[in-house]
Amino acid sequence: MLNSFYLDPNAITGPGSLAIFIVAAAAYFCGCFNGAVIVSKYILRDDVRNHGSGNAGLTNFYRTFGGPLTFVVILTDVLKAVAAVLFGSWFLGYYAGANGYAFNVRISTMWALFGKYWAALFCLLGHMFPAMFHFKGGKGILSGGAIALMIDWRVALVVWGGFLILTALTRYVSLGSLWAGASFPFATWFCYPDPVIVTLGFILGGLVVWQHRGNVRRLLSGTERKLSFHKKKEGGA
Repeated sequence: MLNSFYLDPNAITGPGSLAIFIVAAAAYFCGCFNGAVIVSKYILRDDVRNHGSGNAGLTNFYRTFGGPLTFVVILTDVLKAVAAVLFGSWFLGYYAGANGYAFNVRISTMWALFGKYWAALFCLLGHMFPAMFHFKGGKGILSGGAIALMIDWRVALVVWGGFLILTALTRYVSLGSLWAGASFPFATWFCYPDPVIVTLGFILGGLVVWQHRGNVRRLLSGTERKLSFHKKKEGGA
């Protein structure tokens, strides 16, 4: 079990505010590369946000356009999350461990974990509120799923397992997505019971749930669309 940032005063002898800011800025920049917007706007010349739910996410893109370019959207949103989390983990972990005459593996490991969650938060913010696309992005499920895989396989098992089961049983992608967002902080709490990490976990999961507030209203009213493997030009999701 990792030592706690909160309980261990040595943990604060790591990166300074500039290093933490660099990770936040780099992760947010990665997150801004929204696959659905880039592919629809610059390849298909038809912005996905003008269709269906208006959401710049994988589900709305697939329902609107379908086709092999869906895999390009998936690849873009996964790779940006992987890049952001890897950079955050490496940069803060190495920076912290290298402070002093000998490399401190324990402190490096603790800051590397913080770097994962910190970078994940700003990557998700970039995906949801991309500055280059007028702060109108996606809901963070695909990128969030990649983030869970990068953080810990146990967290990913809870998040992805529930998502796939609920989506398969109900054909409501939004219901599976709500499970993913709501379960993420509790899986984090189980794996890393540290106040700082758990707080970041709740913020990350809360963002995903908040982005699906419209889906919650439609689920309650019975108007939410179910997953279909046939492309439909218009509709809400």
